[in-house]
Amino acid sequence: MPTVVGPVVGLWRYPVKSMMGEELNSAVITERGVLGDRGYALVDPSNGKVASAKNPRKWGKLFDFRASYVDPPVLAQEFPPVRIALPDGTVVSSDARDLDEVLSTVFGRKATLETSAPESPTLEEYWPDIEGLARRRTVTDEAMPSGTFFDLAVIHVLTTATIGRLRQLYPQGRFEVRRFRPNIVVEPTEGEEGFVENDWEGRTLLIGDEVRLNVTGPCPRCVMTTLPQGDLPKDSGILRTAAQHNSVNVGMYAGVLNSGTIRRGDTAAVE
Repeated sequence: MPTVVGPVVGLWRYPVKSMMGEELNSAVITERGVLGDRGYALVDPSNGKVASAKNPRKWGKLFDFRASYVDPPVLAQEFPPVRIALPDGTVVSSDARDLDEVLSTVFGRKATLETSAPESPTLEEYWPDIEGLARRRTVTDEAMPSGTFFDLAVIHVLTTATIGRLRQLYPQGRFEVRRFRPNIVVEPTEGEEGFVENDWEGRTLLIGDEVRLNVTGPCPRCVMTTLPQGDLPKDSGILRTAAQHNSVNVGMYAGVLNSGTIRRGDTAAVE
């Protein structure tokens, strides 16, 4: 018998990898995750690597961009163009002829916006000097799932209980959902506290009447969580707290067993 966790209180899609995304009232879930999620990404033409704020020395400005679809994505159709707000407030469309030139100028290095991922995509990741990380003060090449712009999995699920626990552990830090870029946020309703979703590994997460997710494992966090986003300040203590108290993990990764549409307010349960 499934155990009810609580309602879905947040849904997010990130049309362009590492740019700020869109908060949704409903989302179509496919075998590739939220429809339209990470549908686009910048690629470094000098080495073919996918641009990611995981290497902030090169691509940290990505967090100063915001992307949204011009029209809602539709199943079995090409993704529509995206509207990209630049750091200075200028808005450009992904179908503009001079887009790559505009983006390259902002970054101070060549960048192209792509909709098709390489067969074997990789990105560069900087590991800050924080105890508990697998590496420290180095940049590594990290493989991504074949033919996608995802880091490790197509869905990232987070509970408000985890955010609450991190705030307790480091009250001077501003722990907000947007720092962690989840797709689905669930609010436990039975008074559960702590890292609730850690217990979901290997179980099935049921959302609404249709969607079934296979919770595959914890979501290890990186330097991106420490970077400034809008009014959120740079703060190494965000990642340090996750490293000290939850093995660097915040939320869980999942694959899709059964597709469908989910909405804010839908009940989430595990079995």
